[in-house]
Amino acid sequence: MAHRTPQAIERLHHAFQGIALVDTRYLNRPRRLRPDLGAVVRGENRQSEPLGKLPDLPVVRLQPMLHQGREVLQVSFAYDASVYRKLKEGGFCKWLAEERCFSLGTGSGEMHRLLDCLEGTAQVWLAGTVKVRDMAVLRRLWEQTYGKQVGYIACPLPYLEKLQLLNYSMSTIRTYHSLLVRFSNAHREQGLESINDFAAEEVNRYHRQMVQSQAYSFSLVNQSINAVKFYFVRVLGRHGLDLTQVERPQKAERLPTVLSKAEVARILSATQNLKHRCLLQLLYAGGLRIGEVINLKVSDVQSDRNLLLIRGGKGKKDRTTLLSKRLLESLRTYYREYRPKVWLFEGQQGGQYTAESIRSVFNACLQRSGVERKVTPHSLRHSFATHLLEQGTNLRYIQTLLGHRSSKTTEIYTHITSHGLEGIVSPLDNL
Repeated sequence: MAHRTPQAIERLHHAFQGIALVDTRYLNRPRRLRPDLGAVVRGENRQSEPLGKLPDLPVVRLQPMLHQGREVLQVSFAYDASVYRKLKEGGFCKWLAEERCFSLGTGSGEMHRLLDCLEGTAQVWLAGTVKVRDMAVLRRLWEQTYGKQVGYIACPLPYLEKLQLLNYSMSTIRTYHSLLVRFSNAHREQGLESINDFAAEEVNRYHRQMVQSQAYSFSLVNQSINAVKFYFVRVLGRHGLDLTQVERPQKAERLPTVLSKAEVARILSATQNLKHRCLLQLLYAGGLRIGEVINLKVSDVQSDRNLLLIRGGKGKKDRTTLLSKRLLESLRTYYREYRPKVWLFEGQQGGQYTAESIRSVFNACLQRSGVERKVTPHSLRHSFATHLLEQGTNLRYIQTLLGHRSSKTTEIYTHITSHGLEGIVSPLDNL
């Protein structure tokens, strides 16, 4: 290899002079007019992106702390003069000289004043250990990065409160919120009152344009239909609006990507960081989702029973899964070195580890391992199930370990395993 610079190319010419010809004509080859993989003629997308994003702003992080026996929120940020001045002049944040940080009360009123004070100056970000029950506060936190154009329509508060009352997960509430805000602001010229009177055809037309633009997955389109349908039927009470016939794109039945055992071993050994290795080992050894890993507490590792207790997994279901002996040894070494307090994995500044951090760790290990596959951390969960099936584990046990409600979800792994196929001879070999 050589650097692609004029100096390096000139040195190559000198080095091979009289021996070989250095041909540089392919370095700046024009793009082919007929791409090898074909072209896609997309439908005309009449609907521009209704939700623009504001430019990146400094981040103010809130996390719980104890001060004089009382729980408050620590306000931390990379030093920024404008943020510091606003917090100092606002009068609602208290400066703690000993801890050298600002603190904020845990009431929703203080949170609203903080958002008012920092609007346009900084973005407020909550640590995973801060649980907000006031939906008005959550709505402002979720919408603080949107570019609010003329006529901007915020998510109706009764919509969020209805989802909360029906015990939807916070992840689902946030997804439904963003999709309804997108739907509303795609029609903001008509106003919310006109949107509330929409017929099924308007809902169909909006989602038809999403499909034709080919900028969104079919899963996202189906989620958007569910979010809009919930608003019209469960919040507005428009039961006469027939949304049962809303056109839904059929989801492609794609097989999950599964890594071989050798590829998993290469990824797991691609880091020297003990915490990162334990994170990835957990994803594979127990078939865990990212959210389940970051929600693990120290007390959930039941070493005497060789089990991991998963609380509040997908669908708010608790379950137990395997605790590998090799993983237990790694976790014991990790615990002695890092001494986590509440959560099994904590960030550098305390509090829960984040899903984005796990994805970054996985992608870095994937790149170092040399495994040239398009995979995600969730692929380790798929690999766990497939490798168990290939070892002869009963499908019913795998369903329990993965936390699947239906056996049909688990049966997809029977389509990608090589177990049982070794003894089948192709008819071509018998000709």
